[in-house]
Amino acid sequence: MPASAEHSAVVIGASGGIGAAFEAALIEEGAFAAVHGLARSRSGAQHIDLEDEASIAAAAAHVSQGPLPTLVIVATGLLHDEHNGPEKALRHIDPAWLARMFAVNATGPALAAKHFLPLMPTGARTVFAALSARVGSIGDNHLGGWHGYRASKAALNMLVRTLAIEEQRRSKRSIVVSLHPGTVDTALSRPFQGNVAAGRLFDAERAALQLLDVIGELTPADTGKLFDFEGRVIPF
Repeated sequence: MPASAEHSAVVIGASGGIGAAFEAALIEEGAFAAVHGLARSRSGAQHIDLEDEASIAAAAAHVSQGPLPTLVIVATGLLHDEHNGPEKALRHIDPAWLARMFAVNATGPALAAKHFLPLMPTGARTVFAALSARVGSIGDNHLGGWHGYRASKAALNMLVRTLAIEEQRRSKRSIVVSLHPGTVDTALSRPFQGNVAAGRLFDAERAALQLLDVIGELTPADTGKLFDFEGRVIPF
């Protein structure tokens, strides 16, 4: 882990299944001077809404008042809501839903990077990680469907690659990556778990610990890539 008693960690999306597990694990490890759990459903200094840049800027300003972060995890994502789900065919594409998918899955994490990456110290190993998905890999797409989710996660992966290049100009020890947690038993995946192979549905705590292990093994040479929960690179 990029841990230090002199630095902090930030989890964006800490009210979700994986995000809450990240926050709990980092607090339990006790390796950071502070762990900031931020979420849209929280209030005050813990509030952040990735569809509202002003709230992102305010959250970053609050974090900047204490130990600077060497770990930032964006654990947010949108696959469905009470009215919409992943498109099964071209005829199901809706422009408003497509725009919302991009706002949450791609634009939001990019805005988080815009405000949090400048806080990360240049003299330390730092990791900015955003949860992506294997289905966001263009090369791994053999089934089609899920147009908005696939495209927005592919956009996130490209943003991560681009951010990684720029961030290494600022700090040679920086690492910016996308992470695929596998299929996790959360509200996001629950309607789609029927076809998951036995032993491949993870609880949130296990998923978070697996990804923290992956983060702990990363080096600056890994920046700009997409890793799965076993530390394997997934081609874009």
